Parts: sequence; C-alpha cells; structure tokens
Amino acid sequence: MHILDARQFSAEWLQDTLFPLADTMRSIHQLGDSRVLSGKRLFYLFYQASTRTRLSFESAMTLLGGTVSGLEPYREERDDESLEDRIRVLSCYDYDAILLRYHEEGGAARAAKVSGVPVINAGDGPGQHPTQALLDAYTIRRELGRLEDLDVALVGDLTHERTVNSLAHILAKFPNIRLHFVSPTTLAIRAELRDELTAANVEFDETVDLSAVAPNVDVVYLTRAHTERMVMAQRYNAADETYRIDAAALESMRPNAVVLHPLPRGPELDSSLDSDPRIACFRQAANGLFVRMALLSLLATGQS
Repeated sequence: MHILDARQFSAEWLQDTLFPLADTMRSIHQLGDSRVLSGKRLFYLFYQASTRTRLSFESAMTLLGGTVSGLEPYREERDDESLEDRIRVLSCYDYDAILLRYHEEGGAARAAKVSGVPVINAGDGPGQHPTQALLDAYTIRRELGRLEDLDVALVGDLTHERTVNSLAHILAKFPNIRLHFVSPTTLAIRAELRDELTAANVEFDETVDLSAVAPNVDVVYLTRAHTERMVMAQRYNAADETYRIDAAALESMRPNAVVLHPLPRGPELDSSLDSDPRIACFRQAANGLFVRMALLSLLATGQS
C-alpha cells in the first residue's frame, strides 16, 4: 500500500492502529529499540531538500533494524531521467519502500503508478505531506488528550503550504472540529479544500487577523511567514496584519492551548518564547520519529 494523501486514512485507523503503535514505538525506543525491520531496505529519493523528514525516516528505519540509502537529484547539475523511469529502476532493486519528495504536485501519485513497492509521499510541491499531518495530529492528541471538539487555527500561506492542506484533511475526519484559516487574502485556502470541507459539514472560517482568533483556539499551527510569497502577499493587505505568535499573542491564548510549527521556523515564532510550555514544536518534531517508526512497521507487515 502506498502512503500518498492524508485523505486516505480514517479517524478509526488513526485512533485504533497508528497512534497506539506510535505510543508503543516510543516505549520501544526508551527501552533500546528493536529489530522488527531487520533485513528491510528503504530508499529515499529527494528532488527537494529536507532535514526533519529525511532524518526522522532514516532514524526510524535504522532504530528498527532496517537499512537506508538514497539519492538527491536536486544536488545534480543535470538530471535528465524521468521520475517514472527512476522509480521503475528502483523497483527492480528489491527495496521494501521508496520515500519520495518531489518538487511538483502529483509527483507521488505518478511514482505510485509505476512502482512495484510502496511509495511514501514525503511532500510533493504544494500538494500533500501526509506523514507530517499524521505526526501533527498525533501531537495534538498527546498534548490535549483528544482530536475532537477542537478549535484549530491554521496560519500563513494556505495556498502553497502542503502541511496545512494535509492537516486540514486529517482534522476534518473528527467530530466537532472548527478550523480557522488565517492568511493574506491572496494566499487563502484552495477552492478544492473549501469545497471538501463544506461537503463534509466541517465548520470553518477565513480571516486575515490572527489576533482575533488566537484567544479562542486550542491549537495555533504556524507556517513560515518570511517566504517571498508571504512578504509579497502582505503588501496587498488593506491592513498591516501579522502572521506570527509574539509575547502579546501568547499572553492572549488559553493556558492549555498549544502552538505547533512544522519547522524550520523564522520570526513568526521567536525562540525567546520557547520556555512557555505551550510552544510544542520540538515535541512535535520528536513525535515524528515515533509516528514514522509505526508507519514503517505497518508497511512492512502490510497493515497500513
């Protein structure tokens, strides 16, 4: 089975299978790891740079006794081999899974069509990043104890940031979720996502003002606010809105709320705030290891 799109997972599978196994992997890691993936081989193929995704999958695989090798075509001056042909070749080499990050939306689906082994989407352009969404949802559950009856603000470039697209799809599967999309008007959520949420009767609103929603939410999920797109978009806003959590915004938030960020971060989440326990981005990053250990184990046993 391929892991391509956050929409492919049910709330029941997350709650009953993936998240309990991630908890088990946390315990296994604390006890000294396992050899359940001994003899298994993962190949990563990255057309875009990555730190956390690649390293957490590498760590997950090796901590469970498997091996990892890979290729980063973006580092090459010339790359004239098609994605499909490269995937076909890798499928011949007896790997157990291919971890793919592609620079264009739809790359993972293209790879899956020709692959003889499971493809894991590690991000495809502005499209999807399903394993990030899984670890984000797992983090919310660990931090707040639930994934239902929540108010969640998704902040930043909501047109091109694949992490928020995927997380919105995951959260929409749970009851009584209220999503608050906070972005410049030129970087609002995609029409496709808006239509899907409406069809699923998910409550949501859209605003340019983070300060208006921050006091009323359980989770603030930030994305990078210092990209060229964000800087350009803010020039067209009627007001000088910001898309960051500073000391004043944190002070306005609920005492048990959490702030998440997929990292790397910029001025939208200043390191001077890290001592506040509501800043959960590094616990979030750590959770990625256990969720990906669980995913790899499920893939190896055909349970994903």
